[in-house]
Amino acid sequence: MIPAPAAWPQPGGAPVACREKLKVLAENHAELAQTLQDTFEDAVLMGVDEAAMRDILADMVRALASPRRPRAGA
Repeated sequence: MIPAPAAWPQPGGAPVACREKLKVLAENHAELAQTLQDTFEDAVLMGVDEAAMRDILADMVRALASPRRPRAGA
């Protein structure tokens, strides 16, 4: 399993301190880590090159839209 970060930094660098937010972040992290692992394993077992699959997953992360910026066409 992919370990969660020790702290979740805010834009100014201070860590998120709210217990409820930390709980949600930890739950989201655990769920996403498991989904990523399952997706990676499925792809590799179906014959996808490991390095290529890592690049595909990294590209997906880089393409995430920020909720703080308006989307094109919105």
